[in-house]
Amino acid sequence: MRIMSISKARIKYIKSLEQKKHRHEQQRFVAEGDKVVGELLRHCTPVIVAARTEWLSENAARLKPETEIYEVTAEELQRISFQKHPQNVLAVFPMFGKDSFPSDGQNAMTDRNDLYIALDGVQDPGNLGTIIRIADWFGIRNIFCSNDTADVWNPKVVQATMGSIARVNVCYGSLARLIETLPDDFPVYGTLLDGDDMTKMKLDNRGLLVMGNEGNGISDDIAARVTHRLRIPNYPEGQETAESLNVAIATAITVFALRR
Repeated sequence: MRIMSISKARIKYIKSLEQKKHRHEQQRFVAEGDKVVGELLRHCTPVIVAARTEWLSENAARLKPETEIYEVTAEELQRISFQKHPQNVLAVFPMFGKDSFPSDGQNAMTDRNDLYIALDGVQDPGNLGTIIRIADWFGIRNIFCSNDTADVWNPKVVQATMGSIARVNVCYGSLARLIETLPDDFPVYGTLLDGDDMTKMKLDNRGLLVMGNEGNGISDDIAARVTHRLRIPNYPEGQETAESLNVAIATAITVFALRR
């Protein structure tokens, strides 16, 4: 294993991957921290690893000859990192999985007895990352995103997944076209303010669950295509409470109800 000192040019290259344009031009993304990098190492080979001495000593056997390996000090890692308090390692990985999904729902959803998530304009990277982690927990392997949803390769999204990005496929495209191609008997769930109390509904363990934008919810165009309009009831009903739930929290509650 050849260990090098990191150059200013390499630091500049890594920092450039904070921008979506550069990430997609290079087909590379950044992951940080023992947990996230450790999970990704089980699935793909990093292009670059910049780590402190202790991490390199413990993980040398997991690294391959084709990876550029840099031993860095705490100060150097702070300069490279996108976090306020970086941990022991930062790595650059090649993008994997699908970038876009086919408009033909039959090809996009190969198992019609499975549960899928669709995200309609979710903007916050932390919310997207958390939803990916939720999907991983509940065994959902595919998330379909509208083109205006946050970029899955954003460092903040990757960090929020806590490694679940290695097991959940996230792709982008037209949700309207995707839903239009689904069979009539395939449920399309959506959480809407005028929906029915989902605790009193008979829910299927298969279908497409649509979750909307943090401020505006599901867009009118997609809401018109929802076949099962759901509402998470507050307790006790009728009492003044928070105006709404965070989209990631609402996703977790709804997926749990569907998985039951």
